[in-house]
Amino acid sequence: MYCLQCLIPVLLIPKPTNPALMQTHVMFIVLYLIGFFLERKPCTICSLVFLTAVFLICYSGVGNCLFWGSCEGQNCEVDNG
Repeated sequence: MYCLQCLIPVLLIPKPTNPALMQTHVMFIVLYLIGFFLERKPCTICSLVFLTAVFLICYSGVGNCLFWGSCEGQNCEVDNG
């Protein structure tokens, strides 16, 4: 379970409160995870434990997921004009 030492902190990175920064945050998380899996090649058990944790966090509520934000009570559309 040594592999999880670099994966568990990813679950603790706070999401930005500004919806405009959410896309940058998601790209950072995705690129970090791709780089980690390509460079360190974690064992299968650690990978399954991490992916299960991410799935359970995302499944538990819309606002909890690492990969998308919560839009409840807010206007999440960003005007570019």
